[in-house]
Amino acid sequence: MTGREPQKENDLFFTCSLIDYIARKTKNRRCDVIDALGRMTISKIYDLADIYHSDNIDAVSDGFIEESQLKNGSFDNISAAMYAVPSHWDIGKVYKRLILGIAKEKKISVIDALFEAYHSFVSDKIDDYNSSFYYEAPQNILCTFLNGKLE
Repeated sequence: MTGREPQKENDLFFTCSLIDYIARKTKNRRCDVIDALGRMTISKIYDLADIYHSDNIDAVSDGFIEESQLKNGSFDNISAAMYAVPSHWDIGKVYKRLILGIAKEKKISVIDALFEAYHSFVSDKIDDYNSSFYYEAPQNILCTFLNGKLE
C-alpha cells in the first residue's frame, strides 16, 4: 500500500474518473462509454492507471475516444444541472466506492462489478446532479444498488 489507500483502489478511482471525464467530453451516458471502450480496454485502463494518471487527462481521454471510435452523444447532465456540478474526480470516488462494495458483496471481480454498477439504475441516480443522491453515504448508495430500489 502506497499512500492512504491500496494502489488498486486508487487505480479504480482513476478508471472511474476517466470514464466520467470521457462521458462529459463526448456527452454520452456512462454505460455507453464503458460499452464503447469494452471490457479489454477498461481492464487495460485499470491495470495501467498509475501510468495514465501521470499523463494529461485530455490526451489520455482523446486517445481512448479515438481508439474506441466513440461518437458524441446528446446526454448533457452538466448543462442540465441547476446547482454546483461535482467534478469528474468527485464522481469517480462515488463510483469507486460503489464498485468496491458490489465486488465485495457479490464476490465478483472489480471489472465485473464496474460493468454492473454503470449498467444499473443507480448510475442514472448518481449522474442526476439536480438530486443529492451522489452525496449519499457510500453504504446507502450500495444498499440502493443491492436492494434494486430507492429506500
